[in-house]
Amino acid sequence: MVTAAAREETFNAQRLEAVFGACFAARWRTRLVGGAGEPFYQPARSAGEYHLLHYRLDYFASALHEVAHWCIAGTRRRRLPDFGYWYAADGREPVQQRAFEAVESRPQALEWFFSRACGYRFRVSNDNLAAGEHDCLPFQRSVLEQARRWRQSGLPQRASVFYKALAEEFGTAAQLRDAPFELEQLQ
Repeated sequence: MVTAAAREETFNAQRLEAVFGACFAARWRTRLVGGAGEPFYQPARSAGEYHLLHYRLDYFASALHEVAHWCIAGTRRRRLPDFGYWYAADGREPVQQRAFEAVESRPQALEWFFSRACGYRFRVSNDNLAAGEHDCLPFQRSVLEQARRWRQSGLPQRASVFYKALAEEFGTAAQLRDAPFELEQLQ
């Protein structure tokens, strides 16, 4: 049985910062930084500075999720604060929630890959706890479909680099080759 202390040591977000830095600091001049009250991407203010990808507090899953957004963002979006995305706080109306889910299925599918590379349990997040009852199944299916598409076609370039580096760091490479993506894993 894995103790809480061993789990905390294994899933220490600073390990993710180190892997991210080894993969992207030099070429992409981007750093992953914990301790934020809310996740936020800050493009560099000048040529000599780093872009900063802030994740919430020291949360392992938050770091994986923010890296997923960064790996998907194109050149134009990486020049904008928080990639130019809107964010409506918890308690979104149904229309806002559907819009959120439409843009979140790709980063959450990628976060699922990253979680697997670490041996960490992935949980789909509709990020809307105050809204009460909500049918999460369509969103879960969307995340699943995107994960399966990427499993067939391959991950985006930066995502593939990070995924492979995580699998190396966490010693999961051999067991991930044929791991299926199933809806039951999201519930």
